[in-house]
Amino acid sequence: MFPKVPDIHKPNKPLIPNGLGVIFVLISVVYLFLIYYFNVVNISNGGSAPQTLDWSAPLILAVCILFGGFLGMLDDWIDLKWRYKAFLPLVAAIPLISFAFALKLRTSITLPVLGTFHFGIYYFFIILPLLVTVITNTVNQLGGLNGLETICPAIVLIGLMIISGSDATLLYVPLVVWLILAALNLQGKIFVGNTGSFAIGMTIASYAIISNLKFHVVISILPYIFNSSLILLTFFFYRKKAAVSFDGRKLSSDHRRSLVTLLTYHRPLTERQVVLLISLLVAASTLLVFILNWFILK
Repeated sequence: MFPKVPDIHKPNKPLIPNGLGVIFVLISVVYLFLIYYFNVVNISNGGSAPQTLDWSAPLILAVCILFGGFLGMLDDWIDLKWRYKAFLPLVAAIPLISFAFALKLRTSITLPVLGTFHFGIYYFFIILPLLVTVITNTVNQLGGLNGLETICPAIVLIGLMIISGSDATLLYVPLVVWLILAALNLQGKIFVGNTGSFAIGMTIASYAIISNLKFHVVISILPYIFNSSLILLTFFFYRKKAAVSFDGRKLSSDHRRSLVTLLTYHRPLTERQVVLLISLLVAASTLLVFILNWFILK
């Protein structure tokens, strides 16, 4: 049912079904529409306007996941260049902007030590689109290895769900589906494709905004931001892309143009070892969120 692509980091490059992230999109949307119908979740997010069914958080999150999945599927179909793909999440941010504006959500962000910053109208038309674009693109860029593009987002999502308390109801079923896909992806049996990575990136961004965890999510994805910054800076200055060599057993690189190549720079590692190290980095940044949340933000 799904197109197959070669797993270039395995001996003989076996063909693996790609694009199974669509399963996450479909099941997540059905689940969110169900809890929208039964009015299970009611999130105010500090808004001054009462939340109605017309502006339900499950409905908005479902729309955002659909947008993310569609944009990722579009990329899987026609292999968009990054100069175009980078701005696609701006389209997916429209439902969130409408949601935040209609409910008059708080337009401030609290930072440790620095205090609270109030953005006013600029929050809706600059901060929200910027958050969605950065989060979705950075999550999409950190991939290419079995388990990397599924396990790391799951860690971030679990951290946000724990902090958000009862709001986590929004993602109970989506998280279970994603973890199943992550287990299969880690074993090299499936790829979620850009459909999955864009959808999970939009899920993280949308959920963080809906649950008022904007600062928390930025700290959680610091390894993602570092990876994307390294890729973009080296490409901007040297016009070269990151790539790893595979000798049939281990990965290695002779440059440091991404987080993966940085870890394997003159240090051959297996695919599982690289995925484990990056997952630990994401887990550490997510743990930092808990520390900040308990001792500084509260």
